[in-house]
Amino acid sequence: NLDSDIKKKLLIIFLFGIAMGFLEAIIVVYLRKLYYPHGFGFPLEVIPPFILLAEIVREICTMIMLITLAWLAGRNKLEIFSYFLFSFAIWDIFYYIALKLFLNWPESFFTWDILFLIPVTWISPVIAPIICSAAMILLSFIILSVTEKNNFEITKIEWSLIWTSALTIFISFIWDFQKLLLPNFVPQRFQWEIFSFGILMVAAAMILIVRRSLKLR
Repeated sequence: NLDSDIKKKLLIIFLFGIAMGFLEAIIVVYLRKLYYPHGFGFPLEVIPPFILLAEIVREICTMIMLITLAWLAGRNKLEIFSYFLFSFAIWDIFYYIALKLFLNWPESFFTWDILFLIPVTWISPVIAPIICSAAMILLSFIILSVTEKNNFEITKIEWSLIWTSALTIFISFIWDFQKLLLPNFVPQRFQWEIFSFGILMVAAAMILIVRRSLKLR
């Protein structure tokens, strides 16, 4: 169970995430109307370097905003981490909801998308980041619910699982980034094996955290 102060902060962050998701989607609506007037898809269009640079700066600013929000809400490092996960996940989910409302895109959960540009281009079917967002929301709730009692700390093994999971999922997203430089490249197959292994690792971390917290009750 979460105390009232945490619930209030989560509600505020939830509303912020919705607004930010819609704001980001609106920017993408403009970009797609300029460079993909007939609908977004692969192969990718050549975008002017200054627009690409502006996109990278926008992504950096987005991360700074989410980190700042989490920093203001959290009372310690674990809370800051949890609030960041929650805000990132809500932003990402509502980004796709907004794109669906504005552009009726993606066509399906398995439509390919560009996820991020830093440090290289990430691509995957839309369902993959949504699965990640669901896992991030669940992990944030678990950490917030257990760390407010008994001075609960995340163990080195649990942290190792969480960060290895993040790295593994990241690898699945950037697996084909070099191929994006090839003319007329259209992604055909996502690295579901690598991605699934990453999701299983974070699931294992969550199970360990919950089991250990139950023993301390």
